[in-house]
Amino acid sequence: MPPEGALLESRSMRDSVMGRIDALDKVKALRLLPDGVHITTEGAARYFEVSTDVIRQLTSRHRAELSENGTRVLRGSDLREYQSDSMSLSSDSAGSYPQRRSSLTLYPRRAVLNIAMLLRDSDIARCVRTYLLDAEDDLRKGYANLDRRVTDVETCLGGVGVALQELGPVLHRMSYRLDSLDRRLDATNQVVAAISNRLCQMSEDINRVDARVDDVVHQLRDLRRGRKRR
Repeated sequence: MPPEGALLESRSMRDSVMGRIDALDKVKALRLLPDGVHITTEGAARYFEVSTDVIRQLTSRHRAELSENGTRVLRGSDLREYQSDSMSLSSDSAGSYPQRRSSLTLYPRRAVLNIAMLLRDSDIARCVRTYLLDAEDDLRKGYANLDRRVTDVETCLGGVGVALQELGPVLHRMSYRLDSLDRRLDATNQVVAAISNRLCQMSEDINRVDARVDDVVHQLRDLRRGRKRR
């Protein structure tokens, strides 16, 4: 894991973890304005437990980067409209903003996280940076473990592939033998069917013979009766 100071120096490293805004509330509860999206310079100072001048100076030095992450400055009609909307959202908004203000700087969560990665002299900011790096380290370890498991699975599948290749000729021979057995069974069924038909015919012949024998027996009985009467 790189030292937490690496986030202070590397813009690319800051950008790589900018989506982890959950780190803010993990370290300390972030109190947002009534709009539920932003905090002011004073709110950022309270969160990081530093003076408002420190936040203003940091914002001035890194204005471009903070602007890319959502920081904006309201003036004139935009400021009046925003304050009016915010007052309508909060029953305790009287005193939320100074009554006379020429501008208002607003920071969304991404910008607050950006400040945490730029602010050197704040224990809260250091804790946020440490949390981010620990989370990234855990994520990398998780990916490494997943890679190992995938490699193990691929190795097992490779062994299965070899086994299937070796079984191929055996399965082919078994398939040939089964086909041969199927042909022999079909031939046997045909013979059995022929025998069955022949037996049916023999049964009919026997029935006819039985009927003729009965006729002969009746005729002989009639002849004997006739002789006795004489």
